[in-house]
Amino acid sequence: MSDTAANATRPTPQRKLSVDPQTAESLERRLTFRPDKQDLVERNILKDDKVAPSLQAARDKLQRSQLEDKLGHALLQRPKREELEQEGILKPDSTIQTAASA
Repeated sequence: MSDTAANATRPTPQRKLSVDPQTAESLERRLTFRPDKQDLVERNILKDDKVAPSLQAARDKLQRSQLEDKLGHALLQRPKREELEQEGILKPDSTIQTAASA
């Protein structure tokens, strides 16, 4: 008997499903209502993957560093309390003045 003849007579084993048919059908139904990837990116659930995965961490670190620098610069440029009081934006607070002079 040839090798191909032996394979032809041998029954092929049936693969057993890892989930029952009802679960598979339920998953298929839910996948049809799954939100679009771009929607998830816009909602900051997924990250935009236009950059290679090996560079994503470096890009995120750079963006955070730039944001921290921008915030630090903005804080250095903000007006002092005395300037705001002189312009009438803030009312002078006697408790702060007495604490500062003590």
